[in-house]
Amino acid sequence: MSTDTQTEPRRRVQRVRHELQRRELRVTRVEPRGERFVAVTLQGDSLRTFASASFDDHVKLMLPDGRGGLQMRDYTPRAFDTARGELVLEFALHGDGPFTEWAAQAQAGQTLTVAGPRGSMVIPTDYDWHLLVGDDSAWPAIARRLEELPASAHVQVLLLMSDAPAWPARTSALPRCFATPEALVQALRDLAPPPGEGFAWCAGEARLMATLRDVLLREKVHPKEAMKVAAYWKQGATGYHARLDDEAAPAAA
Repeated sequence: MSTDTQTEPRRRVQRVRHELQRRELRVTRVEPRGERFVAVTLQGDSLRTFASASFDDHVKLMLPDGRGGLQMRDYTPRAFDTARGELVLEFALHGDGPFTEWAAQAQAGQTLTVAGPRGSMVIPTDYDWHLLVGDDSAWPAIARRLEELPASAHVQVLLLMSDAPAWPARTSALPRCFATPEALVQALRDLAPPPGEGFAWCAGEARLMATLRDVLLREKVHPKEAMKVAAYWKQGATGYHARLDDEAAPAAA
């Protein structure tokens, strides 16, 4: 978000490419995370070379579609431990879809195919402030970012949720939760820009994200070099994932 005097952002994100690897992993733990999420821990020796350099990386999950092919969806690596060969994924349990259904019945001993990440967009943690905005689909990335940021970081969190899920213990940031997309958009419009240079990160449903992107770019005049807006899903579409920062996507009504 801008002040009266425009300055070029001092920092730049770093893009890192990873060797694409497909891994066959085994479920070792399934743990509820509040009422709406479940954490699934996967294990495999191939995870000892797993790399995820950014909180909003995504891996591609694969399940048989029953017709000889594969169903694929992108999910955020919530946590990983290469020494133990473990990867944790969090699934929102509302709605439907093959991966929500799989997570709801997941049990130790089951297997899942995971590929990636293909690359990372590494956002520095030493900005003067950080803005994190999203819905349920963005929560794993937001939670990971909150855990990775320094304890002294100035963070504002806007969530399209009736209430916050299990909150990371390592952060003092307090969320503001909203029940409707309209309320979330208005909250962003009303948000006063903190002093200094900040980074805005938003992810969720495509049309809502297009609206938030326009608020940041056009109304707040926030530099696009210091923001990332991603559509993690789109109403009525299957397997949709896109970055909207540089697109002329239509805003939601």
